[in-house]
Amino acid sequence: MAWVDDLAGRTAGERIRYFRDRAGMSRPVLGGLVGKSAEWVKAVESGRLQPPRLDMLLRLAELLGVPDLSDLTGDQRLSVAHFGKARHESLDAITRSLTDYAISVPEDGEPVTAGDLASRVGAAWEMWHGAKRQRTAVSVVLPGLLRDGRAAARRLDGSDRRRALVSLAESYHLTQLFLSFQPCPDLVMLCGDRAMTAAQDADDPRAIAGAAWYLNHVFRDAGEQPAARIEIASSAARLLRPDESAEDLARWGLLQLACALSYARIGRSGDAWRYLDEASRAAHALGRGYSHPYLIFGPGMVDAYAVTMHADLMQSGHAIQQASRLDLAAMPSSTRRSFHLIESARARSLRTRSNRPDPVAIMTLLQRAWDESPDTTRYNYFTRAFVSDAAGSDDRMIRGQAQVLATAIGVAA
Repeated sequence: MAWVDDLAGRTAGERIRYFRDRAGMSRPVLGGLVGKSAEWVKAVESGRLQPPRLDMLLRLAELLGVPDLSDLTGDQRLSVAHFGKARHESLDAITRSLTDYAISVPEDGEPVTAGDLASRVGAAWEMWHGAKRQRTAVSVVLPGLLRDGRAAARRLDGSDRRRALVSLAESYHLTQLFLSFQPCPDLVMLCGDRAMTAAQDADDPRAIAGAAWYLNHVFRDAGEQPAARIEIASSAARLLRPDESAEDLARWGLLQLACALSYARIGRSGDAWRYLDEASRAAHALGRGYSHPYLIFGPGMVDAYAVTMHADLMQSGHAIQQASRLDLAAMPSSTRRSFHLIESARARSLRTRSNRPDPVAIMTLLQRAWDESPDTTRYNYFTRAFVSDAAGSDDRMIRGQAQVLATAIGVAA
């Protein structure tokens, strides 16, 4: 890693500060994301407090995009990717599909048509949003989509090849979603890169915009500098014509939302809400009941992500108020409904001067999230950390329910 020499001889606190600065996070923002104060972060970084316990180190590494705990502690190697994360039974098969280039396979017979490939990709997106166990559902079709998409991109010409490349990019988006929050960060990055390459080869502004949205997730989770994320989203947005097409307007609004989320993650409140206002205007211009067929962009999605932004900015009271106004039943995606319920729970977990966490409300929301989508809940880091702690706590009001959910999602108390 590029930072190895920079970290030589540094204490754990100094290493945490190094990665916090690299991620562009202020102390209040990082503290808020882990339920601590800015003063606590300062004390850890300065060495006035001992390095955090393992579960907190894992949370810090996750937020700061550090793939190995030794980079934070300087001690024994312990991969974040292989600790505390769920692993789907089809992960190995999907991994093989990503690295199977079929170099020696003769390409005889007719390739799949661009139209057929697009229909299959569309059906896969319906599985992703419609199934409660969406990873299991799409794992059955992803290997074939990746294989046939790559073959079609090699063998078709002209507009058919460009259409096949667009479908291939969307297949990589689905693969990225399948892999997310599993012990394979390099593969997640690979999918984001391949999707953008396919979209650019297709010379399709809409496909590039979709790839930019998913790359923003990759870079944000990896702790990459926010300026790069903003530039990717802004550059892709400039290719669109939101005044001429509803499809372009939806993707343009989605990229404004990407910028808003990136700014909120590093505590730049003014920029975050400015971009969210742009995303909201685009969403409402599309109609109150609008939701993009697979990106799910629309007024409901913007309103739901406002909870995430308030939480990231440590505005817990506003986050809870916003969460109480959400109508998630109208969102046509079980995984998105589940995710936003979890984000509502996370908002209630923040400890600030004006807010004390309500563990009963948090457990109720996490149970609702599980009912909506067991897959989304099982692979969510906040859920796994909270449920594990609650299952081993002395709080009788939540311990029993937490133990049941801990067993279901596969975490130890």
